[in-house]
Amino acid sequence: MSTLPVIAAVDGSDDSLRALDWALDAARRRAAPLRVAHVRQYAAWGQPDVLVAGAPDPDDDPVLDRARTYLEGLSDRPRVEYVGLEGAPGAVLPELGSAAQLLVLGSRGRGGFASLLLGSNGMAAARDAACPVVVVPRPGREVPSEAPAGPGPRVVVGLHVDSPDEGALAFAFAEAALRGARLQVVAAYQWPLRTWASPGEPILPTVDQDAVENETRALAEGFVAPHRTRHPEVVAEPYVAPGDAAGHLVAASKDADLVVVGRHRRRLSAPARMTGSVTQAVLLHAASPVAVVPPGMLEPAPPEE
Repeated sequence: MSTLPVIAAVDGSDDSLRALDWALDAARRRAAPLRVAHVRQYAAWGQPDVLVAGAPDPDDDPVLDRARTYLEGLSDRPRVEYVGLEGAPGAVLPELGSAAQLLVLGSRGRGGFASLLLGSNGMAAARDAACPVVVVPRPGREVPSEAPAGPGPRVVVGLHVDSPDEGALAFAFAEAALRGARLQVVAAYQWPLRTWASPGEPILPTVDQDAVENETRALAEGFVAPHRTRHPEVVAEPYVAPGDAAGHLVAASKDADLVVVGRHRRRLSAPARMTGSVTQAVLLHAASPVAVVPPGMLEPAPPEE
């Protein structure tokens, strides 16, 4: 059975070259081929929002030529193929994920991720692709740091103990194993708790904060346990704290190799695909690359020997 490729989406920008670097490293770690894709965008008023037959020749594409030159001379590069496509990138890029292990893009827009919340190509891919999507930020983004993270490589994953995302946990453990990294599992809980007797009349909580934190930690350990069994080589460290999950994940992104978040699950009240507010905030502010994992992802297959 052939190994699915890691796809790097390029557009000739320095952002996309950083994404190409990340994708090249990911392909090496997975013993997977690397596919470099460039989508030539139609004029918005003249063409349909779909991929069409008769894709452009990848040998006659200056953007792909730049990528070829960038990768030339690398002795340990994986098998590389170059693909030229035409259409609206926001529609075409997510479709590439149906035949990929990973889809990797660079951040775009004013201030790094500023355009993502405005329906950009990166957000469309993170929302709609069938595979995990990694968005690589521009360097130098400052984030608050809550505590020293310790030396060595580190992967961070968000865990909502009320609705755990097993796909995101599985992906994060597998990625930590590939990188020989520690895994920091961030589980935030709401505090102070509030209940309401009637409109405008809050009731003070009947439990103390230590009890809530201990329960959150116990739940987190329970969800992490089966993944530890599958990856005994990974040191997983739950980080349990009160407050906003997105804020803790952004703080943890400082000097991290990767932050992993799940994509929002569909609900009856919101059947369309969504990224969720925590995922959007992490994409907007994190200092490290961010992997957005679609719901229902299975444990990634190990690299072929």
